[in-house]
Amino acid sequence: MRKVLLLTAALATAPASAVFAADLEEIVDARRGFYSLLGANMGALVSMVKGETEYDGAAAQTYAENMRLLTTYNVGHLYAPGTSNEDMPGKTRALPAIWEDQAGVQEKGMAFVQAVESLNEVAGLDKAELGKAVQELGGTCKGCHDDYRAKDF
Repeated sequence: MRKVLLLTAALATAPASAVFAADLEEIVDARRGFYSLLGANMGALVSMVKGETEYDGAAAQTYAENMRLLTTYNVGHLYAPGTSNEDMPGKTRALPAIWEDQAGVQEKGMAFVQAVESLNEVAGLDKAELGKAVQELGGTCKGCHDDYRAKDF
C-alpha cells in the first residue's frame, strides 16, 4: 500500500519523463486490474441475463453495487503519459487517442457512471430490468473500447 501511495504522490508532483519504466509497468498492471474487477462483475451480470446462471436478485444487486463502488475510484493516475500501446507494445491495449481526446474520454466515462447508477436502480428487481440496464451499460463500455482500446496486443 505504501508503494502505491508513494507512486501516486510521485505522479502528482513529477513530470512524466521522471517516472521510471518499472513504475509505468506497475501503472499499466494496476489499470488492467481495475478493469478486470469491472469485467468480473459485468461478466456475472451478463451470465444472469443470458441465462447461463440463474437470476439472483441479491447477487445481481451486489455486482451492481461493486461496480458503483469502482466508479468512485479516481482512475486518473492509471493513465499516466507513456502508458499507451505505442509506448508499451504488448503490455496494454490503451490507444494514444486517450491522451489526445481527454474531453471525449471524460464524456464516455460519465456515460458509464450514469449507466452504472441506472443499473443499481434495477439490478435486484427482476431479470428483464437487469437485462435492459446491462445492455445500456455494455453500450457505454463498447463506446470507449471502440475509440480508445486496440482490438489486440
